[in-house]
Amino acid sequence: MRDTEIRDLVSGWIDGWTVSRGAADPVAEPWGWTIDVGQVAQVSRHVLPQPGEAEVRKLVATTSAAGTWLKLFAEDDTVRPWIGAGWHFAPPGYLMTLPLAAVRPEPRPGYTLTSWTRGGVTRVLVRNGEGHFAARGQTAVTGATAVLDQIATAAEHRRKGLGSLVVQTLLATAHGAGADTGILVASPDGQALYRSLGWTTRAPMASLCFQPEKGLSGIPRHG
Repeated sequence: MRDTEIRDLVSGWIDGWTVSRGAADPVAEPWGWTIDVGQVAQVSRHVLPQPGEAEVRKLVATTSAAGTWLKLFAEDDTVRPWIGAGWHFAPPGYLMTLPLAAVRPEPRPGYTLTSWTRGGVTRVLVRNGEGHFAARGQTAVTGATAVLDQIATAAEHRRKGLGSLVVQTLLATAHGAGADTGILVASPDGQALYRSLGWTTRAPMASLCFQPEKGLSGIPRHG
C-alpha cells in the first residue's frame, strides 16, 4: 500500500473516531496526529500512520504523562525495540475497510434491535427477549467515510449472528447517509468476523500505553 494511501485511510479513521468518542479535534504533526481524549486511562493519543524509529523513540523519551497512548500502524515486533520502560503493549489492532453498498440487515429471532442518532453518532443496541444486553455498536459518518466503533457482543450471546446484525445495521445507516467507505480498527478476535463480512485488512496497528506505575488493568484494549 502506498504511503499516501495508508495516511489517507488513517486520517479518515481518526476523523470518525474523534466524533464517535467525543474527543478533541486531531492536531496535525509531521509524523501524524495528536488527539486529546480526556479520560483517566487515556488522556491523549499519538497516531503515526508510518512510524519511524527516530520519531517513536523521541515520543517515548519525551512522554511523562500516564495514560498517553501510541497508535502505530506497524507490527508489534517492528516497534518493540524502540519502546522504553513504562510502556505496555495492548492487543494489536487491524485497520480494515469495506466499500459500502445498500444492505438489508437480517433480523435475529428472539432479539430486538433499537438504534438512535445523536451528535453525529448512530448507536445500535440488541437485547434478548427478556430485555438483557446482547450486543451493541456505533458509527460516525464524516463525509464519504463511516467509522465503525465499539462493536461488542455479550459472551453468552456470541455465535448467534448478532455481531453481523449490528455491523450490517450500522453500514445500512452509513450508506443511507452518503458514505461510500467503511473503516474500522478490529481486535484480533473481531478481525475474523469482519473478514467474513467482506472487509479487507489494510495495516496492522500496534497499541501502547504509558503507565509506569501499574499494568493495563482498567485501560481500553484497542480502538
